[in-house]
Amino acid sequence: MQLETFRGRELQDVVRHVRRSLGDDAMIVRTQVLKRPSGNVVEVVAAQSAAIESFRKRIDGGRAAARRSKGRKRVGPYVIALVGPPGAGKTTTTMKLALHPEGVGGKSVGLITLDTYRVGGIEELQTYAEIADLPVEVVYHAREVPAAIERLRDRQVILVDAPGRSIEDQGWLEALQAISPDEVHLVLPAGLRHDVARRHRNNLAETGITHLLLSKLDEVPGDVGLAEMVEALELPARWVADGFEIPGNLAAAGPRIMGSLGVPEETGSVVRMAG
Repeated sequence: MQLETFRGRELQDVVRHVRRSLGDDAMIVRTQVLKRPSGNVVEVVAAQSAAIESFRKRIDGGRAAARRSKGRKRVGPYVIALVGPPGAGKTTTTMKLALHPEGVGGKSVGLITLDTYRVGGIEELQTYAEIADLPVEVVYHAREVPAAIERLRDRQVILVDAPGRSIEDQGWLEALQAISPDEVHLVLPAGLRHDVARRHRNNLAETGITHLLLSKLDEVPGDVGLAEMVEALELPARWVADGFEIPGNLAAAGPRIMGSLGVPEETGSVVRMAG
């Protein structure tokens, strides 16, 4: 999705410029007045309606995956893994997903942690799990995976908390591949630079990333740049997370991300140029 910015002294002039550049079916995403020493400037951000609809479908691919999961042939719990760099909030987000109604709360959930490298990592998840009365398995090696899955076989969903470590020098990738998750969510702070985010995506590509999960939205005033991050990584999204409250601060990705563009997610309507 290509967002284009247009500026001028009068709104009508800027709108005409938008129409000439993007056509009558263009859609205005944002409008603001910038104060300048020489006088106010009207700024309009717009895009072609087809591009916005295509972007919406990309985000909705996350929910489509969830719908497809109901008809999958594999027997056993549905497995969702969270991967990402250190400090992205994977463990906290794992518990949000386990307990929040927008996540998988309401289903019977089991936990697996591969984060055996970080000091206190195991204890953190085990403490959360004990409070929430959820079973948790600690996996050090790929050979331990079958037994861990067997002990959680009565669960509807298994959430896997992966370590914030490189896949090149750690054995946890083999364990994750042995688990064979149905979905792998790349957890990244929403305020991360796009080039750094793409590097994390590329470095963790072997994990089989299927989704993007933006965390720490509370650190991004006004949700500015959420859509641009999703666009840069070219991944669907099911959830976004902000804050440290458990089980709160979790939401469906579509409304929040489209809302960052000023687009109502439910209807897809923004100001059209036609007429």
